[in-house]
Amino acid sequence: MTAEPAPATGWEPDAPVDDTIVRQALLNFAAMNEHIVAVTGGRVRRHTHVSMTDAGSRCAFLNAATLLQPLLPGDDTALDAIDEFYGNTSEGAVTVWSPWPTPDLRALGWQLEGHPPLMMRPPGGAAPDPPADLRVDEVAGAGALDGFAQVLVDGFPIPELQPFRAGSFFDERVLGAGLRLWVGEAADRPVATAAAYVAGGVLGVNFVATLPHERRRGYGEAVTWRATMAEPDLPAVLLASDPGRPIYARMGYLPVTRFSLWVRPSKRE
Repeated sequence: MTAEPAPATGWEPDAPVDDTIVRQALLNFAAMNEHIVAVTGGRVRRHTHVSMTDAGSRCAFLNAATLLQPLLPGDDTALDAIDEFYGNTSEGAVTVWSPWPTPDLRALGWQLEGHPPLMMRPPGGAAPDPPADLRVDEVAGAGALDGFAQVLVDGFPIPELQPFRAGSFFDERVLGAGLRLWVGEAADRPVATAAAYVAGGVLGVNFVATLPHERRRGYGEAVTWRATMAEPDLPAVLLASDPGRPIYARMGYLPVTRFSLWVRPSKRE
């Protein structure tokens, strides 16, 4: 008697991209990381179980392993691939992103950073007017990109890249191929950022940041609206923080699930 094949989980490599909104968001996030790192000369590898990028950066967010299948007990395929890819060569810390709960990885040298909520906004609607003192422009060149990156480094913040140095996050090679960036300026100074990346049939909103002393003025929300409405006929997805979640809810974003985020310090430290 021939055994019947196991039921599909929806996470097989050949599963439809649009099987679930979680799958679409996951593949969008992985594709964006791969784009940024590949065009700036870093290392990229897509495994059946995990997408891996190594920008050679001190910034852990650019050295990202995004799980494409759940970590199952007794199956170390993804973890072995991560160890082999990063080894002792990564300049900075490495992150692991999973849309599923994971086993406890602390014994393997990983630190649990948190469980950021994945949120989704259905297509349609219209953005409110931005604050009168804010100008929102799309980033189109190196000068504006440095302003974008400095707000991100100081506003998110990214301590390992402080004090900010031009070109330390990424450069103008990332522009295009589905990635668009916006910066909000008040009094002719960059104060807030957001980005949009189209892949997997959704628009992924990323790199949302506001300088600490410019918060609670509507600047970050206005720039996030610009990114969200870049492709108004597509669902928008983003990974939020818990403090930022009420703002996204006000914009019409709905909670979907929580990711697991692990960080491994650089082995060079």
